[in-house]
Amino acid sequence: MPDDKILLAHGSGGKLTHDLIKKIFLPQFSNPFLEPLDDSAKIINRQGSIGFTTDSYVVNPIFFPGGDIGKLAICGTVNDLSMIGATPFYLSLSLIVEEGFSIEILQQIISSIHDTTEKAGVSIVTGDTKVVEHGAADQLFINTSGIGWIKSGINLSGINAKPGDHILLSGYLGDHEIAILSQREGFHFQGDLKSDCAPLNDLVGKMLDACPSIRCMRDPTRGGLVTTLNEIASMSGVGMVIEEEKIPVRESVRGICELLGLDPLYLANEGKLVAICPPNEAERLLDVMNNHPLGRHGEIIGKVTEQNQKRVIFHTLIGGHRILDMLTGGQYPRIC
Repeated sequence: MPDDKILLAHGSGGKLTHDLIKKIFLPQFSNPFLEPLDDSAKIINRQGSIGFTTDSYVVNPIFFPGGDIGKLAICGTVNDLSMIGATPFYLSLSLIVEEGFSIEILQQIISSIHDTTEKAGVSIVTGDTKVVEHGAADQLFINTSGIGWIKSGINLSGINAKPGDHILLSGYLGDHEIAILSQREGFHFQGDLKSDCAPLNDLVGKMLDACPSIRCMRDPTRGGLVTTLNEIASMSGVGMVIEEEKIPVRESVRGICELLGLDPLYLANEGKLVAICPPNEAERLLDVMNNHPLGRHGEIIGKVTEQNQKRVIFHTLIGGHRILDMLTGGQYPRIC
């Protein structure tokens, strides 16, 4: 592969994405708000802290089991704000529409956006629409930005993990990516395969009410669980050990991964979160998670360690150990 061209893998959320950020963007834009590289920026003013985030969505297909590009855009922005402990309130919505796109389909997507904002309790307060020539875009691209308020005493960041902390995962891995892959490629897998796409702000709010000492939260989207944990381990300068037997994966997803040569630990999710908390809070936090519809299959999947700094170690069912590195390229392009 040429090293002077942008590849699809640069958008996968893995090593090439991180290299692009560190080599191209950070040297030009580095500042105290950007440098933590959390899912949202934390901006402090006289009244308190504000969360601010932005993201773009280019999913293919634009409709998939469990959601569509509109629902995905709202959930993604709401969830990014939630991962730094912000309560989301106001969103922008910008569309890039390809000439010839169906008005009826656009109406369906806008209706889905409306329904999702209602569910999440947020408002679209500004936006923009551009139409480009046929062939200049793949049907529809969406950009959303969001603002939320962070309560006093809440301090979530990927730099906060400490040895001894416990790692929690809110539910099954891989549902989103497998649902989109199945729809796009026309696979007729048995079982009820659908995306986990959902706004997580209500779940996060209940978790923070019960345990405001949570150190860090992340939603494992592009690059999946392992890439997310590697990011946190690197940011905090710690090691992590996760237990294979504790990681929830649906049998249908596991079977499809075996068939297609994919690893569920690297699959994209859009309605799951990882939380890192002090060990004495882990069981109580898990109870809160399990009592919420979006966390009922949650588990404590591992611990933060002093050893193997900036690495994630996988403890297998047969008692072995292996290093889980960050995703290098992409298991499959254009998932989110």
